Amino acid sequence: MTGQAQEYDFFPAHVVRTRRLGPTMLRVTFGGGALRSFAGGGRDQSFSLFLPQPGQDEPDLPYAEGEGWFAAWRAIPADRRAVMRSYTVRAQRAEPPELDVDFALHGVGADGHAPSGRGGPDGPAPAGPAAGAPAGPAAAWAAAARPGARVVLLGPAVADNRSVAFRPPADTGFVLLLADETALPAVGGILDWLPAGTRALVWIEVPDAADIQDLPAPAGVDLTWLVRAPGTPSGLLPALRSAELPDGAPYAWIAGESGTVKELRRHLVRERGVDRRAVAFSGYWRRGASEDRLREEAYARPS
Repeated sequence: MTGQAQEYDFFPAHVVRTRRLGPTMLRVTFGGGALRSFAGGGRDQSFSLFLPQPGQDEPDLPYAEGEGWFAAWRAIPADRRAVMRSYTVRAQRAEPPELDVDFALHGVGADGHAPSGRGGPDGPAPAGPAAGAPAGPAAAWAAAARPGARVVLLGPAVADNRSVAFRPPADTGFVLLLADETALPAVGGILDWLPAGTRALVWIEVPDAADIQDLPAPAGVDLTWLVRAPGTPSGLLPALRSAELPDGAPYAWIAGESGTVKELRRHLVRERGVDRRAVAFSGYWRRGASEDRLREEAYARPS
């Protein structure tokens, strides 16, 4: 198969099973022989997931185009080309080759359907995972996914790849992790990877207490869950501001809503004096904008 570059390749896969983790989160397990070559680097390993449009049996994706696949994909009519979304590998197993991917089901009811009048598989894109936002195409697809449903992953062909952002320096004294529910799978992957004895302070914010997960954490990790009431601001910044940080050089990893991420980074760098090079940050979503819109904005931005 022709890959985007040596570092990445396309991996056809199918749904093996699904499992509801809470009111907001659904785990989809993907399988297929091609995943034997998916060389995930652990931690917050991200990849692109291509989903079929409603009524299609598989994603319409020109991955045979090699490095020119993106332009070829954009040239396909929007109502026909594969839906592309970014996700994190929650867990990976070698035999049988499987990947677990956790989806945030904002806008999808407990019955697995978008509420009437609030969108659905062919409805409007969400304005981020906010209360009242309509279900986006990926959330609606995941809620309805059944074993055998076909997808394509664009992911790493080498373990040490650019899509792993969590890279604490050797002289790190302690780790800070701050995330909302969209980055919860990445935090889980990071905690699975952390060497024993790592000192870490972790804050995870979710929209419902029933979304709290039993995350295995090595000794030395202080994990705090925050529950965000509907219509209220994120509690991550107040929690960080009131925290007493350990001595030593910090390494911070922040992910979630882009506005909140910027505030957290600004606090660490300007108020706490943390070296900006020691803060890894990523806006997984932006309030009022779908991933399609963010991708188009990035594409239009001068290189």
